[in-house]
Amino acid sequence: MRVWGVLRKSVLGLLSIVVIGGMTGSSVHAEGLLRYYFPPEESLDKVITTQVCIYGGTSAGVVAALELKRLGIDSVIVHPGVRIGGLTASGLGWTDFGTQDAVQGIAREFYERLGATYDMPIRWTFEPSVALAVFEEMVAEAGVEVYDKAFLDRAAGVKMEHNRIVSLTTENGLTVRAAYFIDATYEGDLMAAAGVSYTTGRESNSVYDETYNGRQVRQKHQFLRDVSPYIVEGDPSSGLLGGIETEIPVQGQGDHRIQAYNFRICMTDQPDNRVPFPKPANYDRSWYILLERYFAAGFGTDVDNFFQKFDRIPNGKTDTNNHGGISTDFIGQNYDWPTGSYQTREQIYQQHVGYIQGYWWFVANDPVVGQVAPTIQARLQNWGLAADEFVEYGHWPPQLYVREARRMVSDYVITEHDFFGRTRVSDSVGLASYGMDSHNCARFVTAEGYVKNEGDVQIGGIQPYRLSYRAIVPRRGECANLAVPVCVSASHIAYGSVRMEPVFMILAQSSAAAIAQAIDSGGVDLQSVDIKQLQRTLEQRGQRLVWGTYLDDVDGTIIDSEQSSQVIVTGDWLASSS
Repeated sequence: MRVWGVLRKSVLGLLSIVVIGGMTGSSVHAEGLLRYYFPPEESLDKVITTQVCIYGGTSAGVVAALELKRLGIDSVIVHPGVRIGGLTASGLGWTDFGTQDAVQGIAREFYERLGATYDMPIRWTFEPSVALAVFEEMVAEAGVEVYDKAFLDRAAGVKMEHNRIVSLTTENGLTVRAAYFIDATYEGDLMAAAGVSYTTGRESNSVYDETYNGRQVRQKHQFLRDVSPYIVEGDPSSGLLGGIETEIPVQGQGDHRIQAYNFRICMTDQPDNRVPFPKPANYDRSWYILLERYFAAGFGTDVDNFFQKFDRIPNGKTDTNNHGGISTDFIGQNYDWPTGSYQTREQIYQQHVGYIQGYWWFVANDPVVGQVAPTIQARLQNWGLAADEFVEYGHWPPQLYVREARRMVSDYVITEHDFFGRTRVSDSVGLASYGMDSHNCARFVTAEGYVKNEGDVQIGGIQPYRLSYRAIVPRRGECANLAVPVCVSASHIAYGSVRMEPVFMILAQSSAAAIAQAIDSGGVDLQSVDIKQLQRTLEQRGQRLVWGTYLDDVDGTIIDSEQSSQVIVTGDWLASSS
């Protein structure tokens, strides 16, 4: 495999890395680097002028930079992180794609490049280190500088003139002046600083006439046995264990809650490449009492269920995700993340590191687990972190899985009606095809005095559907030179389908093509680009904008000829696939 160098500027300089414990220690961590926020250590005092500024070195940010380069547009990536590629390079190696053929353009090229490293035409499951190498190769091909650990000055870091962003400034004193901007972050901080309308939490079903939005109590990823939520088992007067609410949800009601975050962990059961699960410094056993009780109630014998989401990727490794009623999702502990300060997010980040590291250490080592779930504990002791992944971060992925934060509210909001094909937009700039997938958002006490999860929704079984261009640019009159391919305009439940890494890459390429067209048209507002011309360009560049042939693409009438013997077809009619 050939890895290209990356033009990278760290606005903080190099941090020392300390790994304690090596491959056999019990306390493996990267001192200083396993964190979300890096406060400025010195002032860079630098001004860059370019055509496009990309804020966020996620998979979307990298794809946008590469497409801009191919279209002859200069750009720079300002990245508030330590590792490019976002989740795709930080443990999410089991791709959530829905329908593979809906993933086209540079997004598909990325998976084809992965395939080449494994001597295959295309690869949808892969190791984090291989994904990182491919992203670095793409960045090098784009010839773009990446400024790491560069956090937007959220107080005064965005200068606006006439509804346009003029410049972006980081806390460390890096200023980028550009004609156009792309917010490729998971949080939408640039979008918010530019005054763009957004929302967080869940809408009530009544807002967009939906069925699966708002609060939802369903059966997937649910407690399958009765478990007491109280500090003293069965005693309400003792108070509740952490993360459990007394409010009983009203089905379909909107609120501030968001789906839970976790880390996608790269594990292995290969003894020669295995690091023991670390016990975090902030280990708090009380967070795992629910799991202990769940094991004791019978889940401790459900071994296959416990290990169900140890999804295999190459070379004996996994992308291990949340699964079941209680797992690695830190339910209810992320509500302040979307709009929180960097310091608040850092605190939440470290709490998630501690909870999830502690979860695996607890199951693998706690003597009570050895009594109530002996087979699970014995089997888990054959597992550990992959020693050759995330070495500089103590073998732990640095990117928290921010499944949902801010969502833009633009002139078009993607809803479940798009997902089900009830609405088919004419300004499509890409396809999504994964099911509507919201992880749990809260835990509560039932009227009977047991704990239940709330918020998990998994609705699948649909064809790929169109994504509106209006959903990736702000409302007319708000910000004329910003594209938002990640925090797109969508309802909570529709975002559960859109929020997949291949879709972010698809929309990033579309954003880049729209910006290039706007520049070629004399610097017009992104809301005013010629959609038909943009769609022709995207199709020429390998994107797929529609699935099948729909009659609503032409002037005419839909007739169900198969259900009526009275229909006589004369002339040329297009067949509908829906």
